[in-house]
Amino acid sequence: MPKYLQFGLIPYLCHVIELGEYQTLEVSREMPQGLYLVDDDISQEVLMPRGFVTDEMKVGDKIKVFVYNDSENRPVATTEKPYFTLDEYAHLMVNQVNDMGAFCDWGVGKQLFIPFRNQATRLKEGERYIVHMYLDEKSQRLVGSTKLNSFLEYFADGDIEKGEEVPLLVYQITDMGYKVIVDNYYSGLVYKNEVFEPLHIGQKTKGYVKPIRRDKKIDISLSPIGHQSIEPNAQKILDKLTLAGGSLQLNDKTDPGIIRQQLSMSKKLFKKAVGHLYKSKKIELRDNGIHLIVSPTSEEE
Repeated sequence: MPKYLQFGLIPYLCHVIELGEYQTLEVSREMPQGLYLVDDDISQEVLMPRGFVTDEMKVGDKIKVFVYNDSENRPVATTEKPYFTLDEYAHLMVNQVNDMGAFCDWGVGKQLFIPFRNQATRLKEGERYIVHMYLDEKSQRLVGSTKLNSFLEYFADGDIEKGEEVPLLVYQITDMGYKVIVDNYYSGLVYKNEVFEPLHIGQKTKGYVKPIRRDKKIDISLSPIGHQSIEPNAQKILDKLTLAGGSLQLNDKTDPGIIRQQLSMSKKLFKKAVGHLYKSKKIELRDNGIHLIVSPTSEEE
């Protein structure tokens, strides 16, 4: 969450229609240039240009829109879908670089500006980068930054717990593994030896918080933690057994590399899942591997 929410502070934006956010506004009047929309609470109007107006829209309707600055720094509303909103991160393409900075496509008509001072390294036209969007207080414009260290929280503060499922965005690859943005707020690490399918920068996935380290840094697993890890992997083995005709030549003596290749899981998780299936009487263990137990009901069908 943004730091001002952590400390119970109310941002100055609460007194105006918020830039960089989706909101539902009411059509107050129609003019040649478009529709003027109003927020019931603050009675501030914002223009939705004619290009986004449809024949069905009329005065009194409530419309979900995204609000940002136009090229003259005026707030405007759009029905376009941006790739991300205020204080979030996205993997963006740089369309143009000039003597002021870089400009990225972010899903709306006006490109997102990333000034040179906000670039961790000089951005190149035609390349993609992980970008954070925030509201610049001086210019009152939405701008981007690739200096992610300025925005990410690197230490757990009590809002994140062991086993919690969290959204991830891969932002850097290191010798140890993959650095990920956790829930649009924290920086976490997925260790390379625990990844069974390649990840790439900009990839969105989900993960699970490992026990918080003594130094409060955050490690992430792509598989559920503890008892939660059994059921999804057990289902994966059942699915694989069904596709293979009811048997797999895998057991607790099988080489870990073969298990990883066939099931995309570690041998430790495999043994946990097999134990769960065996206790549930869904499989039987034989010298040549594991075998699916067919229920009497299935045989009658």
